[in-house]
Amino acid sequence: MKALAMKALTMALPACGLTIAFPASGACAPAHAQPAPLAPASAFSTIGDPHARSVAMFVEAAKVITSPRCMNCHPASRQPTQGDDLHPHVPPMDGGKSGRGAPGLPCTSCHGGANTSTLGSSIASIPGNRRWGLAPADMAWQGKSLAEICTQLKDRARNGGRSLAQIHEHMATDRLVGWAWHPGEGRAPAPGTQARFGALIQAWIATGAQCPPR
Repeated sequence: MKALAMKALTMALPACGLTIAFPASGACAPAHAQPAPLAPASAFSTIGDPHARSVAMFVEAAKVITSPRCMNCHPASRQPTQGDDLHPHVPPMDGGKSGRGAPGLPCTSCHGGANTSTLGSSIASIPGNRRWGLAPADMAWQGKSLAEICTQLKDRARNGGRSLAQIHEHMATDRLVGWAWHPGEGRAPAPGTQARFGALIQAWIATGAQCPPR
């Protein structure tokens, strides 16, 4: 019965997911075996000024932070987006106060505990994680500069009360963050790896957690 329901869902909802990338032809985007490049923290060791080195490492880490795999879950409103172009979620959704959907239509209506392959012709898989949902409203990133995003990350009033050490732990080890590198068939993963991203964040913090100029 569940398999039949999933088949009906994927046939009826051609874009039921937060991060679905569609090519111009309308067919499923091919799976990407390797993430885009992300420089290691050691690549910035030749920058003598710690402030400039810190900024440079944040800018590199921001390749992940501003990738569609992350941006779609950090929307400007409580409505998630999807695809590499951050288009509105289909069907229309609202994250609600919890970030996991409005009463009567939770994110779990489509998203399970893991990525799920589909039988549909326009989507290869539905993304999933046990904690699938939107980032807190205070952590909306879409439409903001790197300087603004950086400031948000460091502001405990807007980052869930996390210290810089906890920010590092969250980005380096959280499995929901890690989904960005394992987004399921039909989506390009975030650049690099979670380990390399976490190392960049740690090095950024160690050099003063400096933000790009506004």
